Amino acid sequence: MPQPDFETLRERMVRDQLAARDITDPRVLEAMRRVPRHRFVPPRLQSHAYEDTPLPIGSDQTISQPYVVALMTQLLEVHPHETILEIGTGSGYQTAVLCELAQMVYSLERHSSLADEAQRRLADLGYHNVEVFVGDGSQGFPDMAPFDGILAAAAAPAIPGPLQTQLADGGRLVIPIGDAKQQQTLQRVRRQGNTWRVEETIPVMFVPLFGRYGFKDDSEDSE
Repeated sequence: MPQPDFETLRERMVRDQLAARDITDPRVLEAMRRVPRHRFVPPRLQSHAYEDTPLPIGSDQTISQPYVVALMTQLLEVHPHETILEIGTGSGYQTAVLCELAQMVYSLERHSSLADEAQRRLADLGYHNVEVFVGDGSQGFPDMAPFDGILAAAAAPAIPGPLQTQLADGGRLVIPIGDAKQQQTLQRVRRQGNTWRVEETIPVMFVPLFGRYGFKDDSEDSE
């Protein structure tokens, strides 16, 4: 079978799924044009890479639908000089989008297999302003704090305190908050001095953020 025209599909994704809705930040739209989403999904799913849907990537994780990636990135308001922390590397797709916009990205992934694959994939695609680590994302990354922005691609039951305190003054945190198995709300937190202002945006559905300040992983009790 002939390979799909991924460039055309990607441009159509940006036009119809993002720009035609409420994604208006030109830097975000351009980043979504540049990142080859088909390189971040299993080969058998590459023909579906530019559809407006999440896709499985293994380890019970998914790659978020393009609109949600773009919206979360737009809400984060990334500037070129900034350092960003990502919680939940997954395939590395959201990471790549952040790399297009920020000076440096640190990404935390709970699953070592996904972290290793994502680091290799990002390097192969020429992203060198990123480091991927294995760890409990709910605790953030204090060694590299403070961060201008933190983006969490997994849902927590409440906003984790360490993520709030690791924001720089003026920093933003974008994170889904709610039940692990039901619809959640995408929230943005802004830090101004010792004040954190919370805004609720759209309903979303993300995998749970396991960890000390997230959900407890019951499967670990049997190990």
